Amino acid sequence: MILKHENNSKTRELVDSVVEGIQEKKGRAISVLDMRELDDAICDYMVIAEANTPIQLEAMEESVAETTKERLDEKPQYRHKGDGRWIALDYITVMIHLMTPEMRDYYKIEQLWSDADIEHLQDIN
Repeated sequence: MILKHENNSKTRELVDSVVEGIQEKKGRAISVLDMRELDDAICDYMVIAEANTPIQLEAMEESVAETTKERLDEKPQYRHKGDGRWIALDYITVMIHLMTPEMRDYYKIEQLWSDADIEHLQDIN
């Protein structure tokens, strides 16, 4: 399988770093969407996770940024914090959506991209 972007292993390492950063701050309901086979995909992978509070969302964002910088010397090209209930990070090949459960339920991103291969990760207690 060939990525639309040049480096398959580096992109997967980025996904793994993002997940590690989310899990470090007890993010839950993590889903990894493999978008590579979709014609209209905006990235190669999308990672979606939940936090209970805006403070936890901020902590997850900081943890993701630190982990990706430390492990891969990567930083997001774009960040959007909205109203504190949804943070989006764009690493070009990987998009991250950190959301409260209410926002995730309202926008249903996984359903928008339901034709992607979706891996639901088990929560870490």
